[in-house]
Amino acid sequence: METAIYYYTGTGNSLWTARTLSLALGNTEIRSMAQVTERRRIPEAVVGFVFPVHMWGVPRVVIKFLKKIELDPNAYYFALAVNAGQVSRTLIQLQEILGARGVRLAAGFDIIMPSNYIPWGSPCPSDEQQVLFGKVQTKIREIARPIIAAQKEGPVEQGPLWQRIIFTGIYHLSFSRIPPRDKDFWVDDKCNGCTICEKVCPAHNIQMQSKKPQWLHHCEQCLACIQWCPQKAIQYGKKTPAYKRYHQPDIKISDILAGVPK
Repeated sequence: METAIYYYTGTGNSLWTARTLSLALGNTEIRSMAQVTERRRIPEAVVGFVFPVHMWGVPRVVIKFLKKIELDPNAYYFALAVNAGQVSRTLIQLQEILGARGVRLAAGFDIIMPSNYIPWGSPCPSDEQQVLFGKVQTKIREIARPIIAAQKEGPVEQGPLWQRIIFTGIYHLSFSRIPPRDKDFWVDDKCNGCTICEKVCPAHNIQMQSKKPQWLHHCEQCLACIQWCPQKAIQYGKKTPAYKRYHQPDIKISDILAGVPK
């Protein structure tokens, strides 16, 4: 039976995870959540959601996507939450969102990848990144056919209690404040007006003015703009000029553009 995986990605971690899972499952379609702009029926009986953890919770884009799709209570739903080691209560939150729509999250998995949150620093070194990728591939082999393809009930993974208490509180306090946080983006004199930042933004939050990007204050904090800038000209706050950029090394800019709404 055909499976559909819906992904949301900024710097490629979640897209790479979705592709890796698709290869393990076989007979699987991969589709971008960001491209679902109108209400849509999801026909598949096995449906997966792969997305990054934002602010220790479900991203705004994913919540909007779930409001647009028609959910079948008889379908098998699973999710992979991609994060840098702090999944917190994200998958439980997703379980509650789906439960309010009358469907059950059958399984949810914590996927640890290199951090792309550049305001807090550079990613881990390349050799450590490869170790993380290998661990994800192993985990996906362990869950793909024994749990997902077999449509079995699996765990809904979560972080330790202290994460679920502290970080969930921060998530709820920060959720409504995410869109205007783009006020801290700026460009230095390396910007050549190439428009890559405008094109990769899944929220259409960037508009070029006088060949320089301007942020429109409905940011999702996916950080695609800063991480994919070929000139490393986009900055966030005061510290990012000193930090290395990161995007998943097997994902190309064309892959990102293919998933962005036109």
